[in-house]
Amino acid sequence: MTRKITGYCLEKLKQWEGLRLAAYQDSGGVWTIGYGHTGRDVYRGRTITAAEAESLLVADVARFELAVDGAVKVPLSDNQFGALVSLAFNIGAGAFVRSTLVKKLNAGDYDAVPAQLARWVHAGGKRVQGLVNRRAAEAGLWATNAFVASAPVPASLPAAPVITGESAAVTAGLLSAIAAAASEPGPLQWMFGALLVLSYGASALLWVKARFDTQ
Repeated sequence: MTRKITGYCLEKLKQWEGLRLAAYQDSGGVWTIGYGHTGRDVYRGRTITAAEAESLLVADVARFELAVDGAVKVPLSDNQFGALVSLAFNIGAGAFVRSTLVKKLNAGDYDAVPAQLARWVHAGGKRVQGLVNRRAAEAGLWATNAFVASAPVPASLPAAPVITGESAAVTAGLLSAIAAAASEPGPLQWMFGALLVLSYGASALLWVKARFDTQ
């Protein structure tokens, strides 16, 4: 079964393509309509509804999901897959499959992808700022929750230390010492109480640290 992009990545693609309900010529002179839909069915004067644009998008995206899924042989996170589908959608399946990006990626060079994305910023022989912006956005999507060559799965965050009954008892003892010291009037009692608290507190902290270090 062909892999599908996430709803989040689809929304990003729609944002980058933009919605046009009347046919227009893109920066390369290609007649386009809806969310970047091209083909023989797009011609001067054609108009569609928003619902029709969604239907065209679903069909178009499926073709590029198939192209990316078939061309890339290494593991990809959802966002990495979405970024590559966006690129293929923009430059065409054939150009994507034959690209240096795919060759480098299949060789395990994940780090090469952002720079390779940045190469696809020309249309009609001219550098197009809109494509520069889109490639930068795709590179950002690629880098989010990414697989990398040295770590094929995202590293999990370390678990927060658990407060056990034993560590809670240490804390309770410290609080009891403070309360006892505060209940007796006079400077001698306060001095004794302060020394007791400091001594007990230092011991408690060292004990807790030692316990966590062994977990």
